[in-house]
Amino acid sequence: MDDILKGKRVLVVDDEPDILETLTEMLDMCYTDTAPNFETAQKFLLKNKYDVAIFDIMGVKGYDLLKLANQKGVPALMLTAHALSPDNLVKSIKGGAHSYVPKDKISEITTFLAEILESREKGIEKPGTWFARLKPFFDKKFGSDWRKEHKDFWKDFDEAYRVTKEEIEDIM
Repeated sequence: MDDILKGKRVLVVDDEPDILETLTEMLDMCYTDTAPNFETAQKFLLKNKYDVAIFDIMGVKGYDLLKLANQKGVPALMLTAHALSPDNLVKSIKGGAHSYVPKDKISEITTFLAEILESREKGIEKPGTWFARLKPFFDKKFGSDWRKEHKDFWKDFDEAYRVTKEEIEDIM
């Protein structure tokens, strides 16, 4: 997994300095730029080329950054604690995020980033494996019927991002 991340350019945006520090340490095999706010992140995105970006949602205008990343062709992972909700999950996916990860799962960030990069190398625009990996967490956090409010969206999502048996075995 570290092999695919080695030497990749990653933009990390969060308004919490300890999160920026933690992610920089976890991604020591990558070239990372960190930004504590929207303005700094925007400058980085406009000036530099990145292989992947990690955006907090609250405090840094994560959705605005997501829009800019999409325009620049940079796949983005949304990492959140305060905006952890079914509505924000749906908004992130609809907005073009490649993954939506709770900060509770920050220890697995390299796995989620590797999945994004591996999928892009294989020509898969947006992988569904992250969701298969996190669905039990979301079910526990939001309740078993949390997908009912956006059932048409989730029906389409399930069809578009069906995970193969091999992918499930890789997750386990």
